[in-house]
Amino acid sequence: MPRTTTPPTPHAVLPAVPESNSWEQVATREVSKALLYFPPWLIGALLFGLGTAFHYTLRSDDPQITAWTTALIIVCVLVLTALTWHLSHARSLTGRAHTTLTALAGGLWVCAATIHGPATMVTGRLILIGGVGFALSFNIRTVIRAKQIDVGGALADPLSFLFGRGADKAGMPQVQARTIKATAHKVTGEVQLAEGKQIADDLQKKVPYVESGIGLPPGSITTAIDPDDASKASVTISDPRVMKRPIAWPGPSHVGASIAAPIRPGLWQDLDDVEYIIVGHHVQIMGKTGSGKSIGGAWNLLAEVVTRRDVAVFAIDITKGEQTLGPLKAALHRLETTKEGARALLTEMFEKIKPRTDLLASKNLQKWVEGCGLTYWLLWLEEFPDIYDALTDKQQEQFLSLIKAIRSAGGTVVLSLQRSDWTQMPTIARGQLAKMCFGVDSAADATFGLSEAQEDAGCRPELWSNKQPGMAYLDAPSIPEDRITMPMRTYAWGITATGEFDDEQANAQMRAHAAAFPAIHKQIDAMTAALSRLSASALSTPTPLPITGTEDNPAEDDDTDDEEVRNVATEYLATDDPDPEVNAGIDDEITDFPEGEPPLTFAPPEPKMTPEERGAALMARLHELWDDGARDVGTGDFKVLWETTDISRAWFQKQMKRLSEAGVIGAYDDERQRYLMEHRPELP
Repeated sequence: MPRTTTPPTPHAVLPAVPESNSWEQVATREVSKALLYFPPWLIGALLFGLGTAFHYTLRSDDPQITAWTTALIIVCVLVLTALTWHLSHARSLTGRAHTTLTALAGGLWVCAATIHGPATMVTGRLILIGGVGFALSFNIRTVIRAKQIDVGGALADPLSFLFGRGADKAGMPQVQARTIKATAHKVTGEVQLAEGKQIADDLQKKVPYVESGIGLPPGSITTAIDPDDASKASVTISDPRVMKRPIAWPGPSHVGASIAAPIRPGLWQDLDDVEYIIVGHHVQIMGKTGSGKSIGGAWNLLAEVVTRRDVAVFAIDITKGEQTLGPLKAALHRLETTKEGARALLTEMFEKIKPRTDLLASKNLQKWVEGCGLTYWLLWLEEFPDIYDALTDKQQEQFLSLIKAIRSAGGTVVLSLQRSDWTQMPTIARGQLAKMCFGVDSAADATFGLSEAQEDAGCRPELWSNKQPGMAYLDAPSIPEDRITMPMRTYAWGITATGEFDDEQANAQMRAHAAAFPAIHKQIDAMTAALSRLSASALSTPTPLPITGTEDNPAEDDDTDDEEVRNVATEYLATDDPDPEVNAGIDDEITDFPEGEPPLTFAPPEPKMTPEERGAALMARLHELWDDGARDVGTGDFKVLWETTDISRAWFQKQMKRLSEAGVIGAYDDERQRYLMEHRPELP
């Protein structure tokens, strides 16, 4: 069934105009918009009324009185015109002149109407034609202003206004900016630099000074190079303060899709979704303790990955054991928490690189692609320096070779650590990695977590330290150039109704999510199955996989689609009738017990087994059959289980299928309707 996505909590976003949800609200909004165009027409009507009043109250047949009255009105008109010019808020000369000339023309018409009357051939036509023209001109300005913003009381093009104030103070007076798009949360546009004198890098270095000149919070402006014109740069202005509060995890974005589709680990500062394709490269996740690289980075990336149909996650954490990745265990194909386990996994994975590349080569593929037949591998190395130090010299060489080759074989390696200096990260490995940098302690530490482009743009993760856990920069393939310098915030788990973080609730939420997408349910290739180590509890307590199918391949009900379960009825019909003389029809009457004393004893109720006990009984029977020389098994070999325990045939059929997919037993032979056993069945 499809999973629904819950939007982030209201406190996570900037206040926006509420959505209209009734005809009354819609009507109110439209009336409010219409009223914006009404004032010029009202002023025209007031001028006509004023001219009429003056004509009948101030007009005189005495020439001297008429002259003094006219002179006084003209003086008032000139004073009002000068005051309009001085107080006009329009920045452009055209707008200022338009407002001033309107005041002058209106005053002169009142003067003429006072003397000659408001509705004569001249004054009447002037107020009708000229008044309508001036009113429409102001309506046009209103339409244009509706696409601009109000900054400090002045209506202007957002970027033009902001850079007009800040760029000049920052030493870039020739910068010209224009808005491309303005929303409730951000303004995007382009900046024209001085041709032959300035480039986008110059603007990036001056951004902190521009922010200072405008009075914006640090980090409000992000810039990127225009790929088509070296004299231009793209600019985004948003409010970094919106990211200070945790943003609750909204659920997975594309359940059941391929790992080749974008994953969504958080939101950008302008509140757009982060869309990140993790396929085809390796990632370094760096940040100081408490910055959110584990819960924010690991949990959000893996929570998305495990919902995808064609990927398997192998994880190692020998430092914190299961503290970070344990809640995800049900969805992982293998989790190693010991040095021996880490060495074994990396060695086994290295040995399978060449067979995978050979298989891809046989299909004329230079790299992994969706639908190629191989399950994509995601190798997650938590606290990587401890893992690398635990390897022998030979294994370290193998690991570096794995880093270079696994990408072509269909795999991504994620290395998480606190400080990626040369003592913690091999130089050859660092050069292969995309960068996801959370809060760090200092600018010196930031150089190890940021890409060169991010450093040049002035990204400063040291401003967050560990006071804003979950904040990060991301520079990786599939991330647009204008986003690599924009901060993002990963989602938070365990957010209560009051907006606070609860550690126990976070762990419970992640365990529930992992249980909904268990690794045992995924169809994986043979090489992936050989690497997998699934826990006995995952095998004995399966959780239905809530992954939806596509329109071309709809998901089907697990019970009805299981071929082995469908064949159970046929198998029963093929058995010998234990008593052929007993015949009964579906409509025959069921007779009562014969009269007499009831039986003194009844069969005891079947004991209720725990899921773990059922799994142990199944494995014990498999071991018994193997030790007796059986190398393939069928349903009839397990009849003793449902005759002596509460195990049902349907449960047995499903468990056998899962054991086969996990590589514990061999594949199912459709012709013989039996499972092969190439080795003694053992759970990881």
